[in-house]
Amino acid sequence: MVRALFVGGLVDNSELDLDDGEPPLHYPENTGGGRSRYRLHHIGRRGDGRIVYAVYGAPDLADEEVERIAEERDYARRFEATPELAAS
Repeated sequence: MVRALFVGGLVDNSELDLDDGEPPLHYPENTGGGRSRYRLHHIGRRGDGRIVYAVYGAPDLADEEVERIAEERDYARRFEATPELAAS
């Protein structure tokens, strides 16, 4: 499982499990209602290459703020992983 972690917006500091593999670029993937979605900011990868967490930022939150909050919450240490920026 990959743990999705949310920064900002209505679900700030919420978490949920995603299937293993590459996390989607946006969450939820398809709203169909034209609503703004959370954008994948970075992932946490363990030494074996496995992705163990994905940080999603609220649509109106600057990248620097998402990074600051993720560092403050210390996700990398919590999951014993190395953060890396998501491909945009």
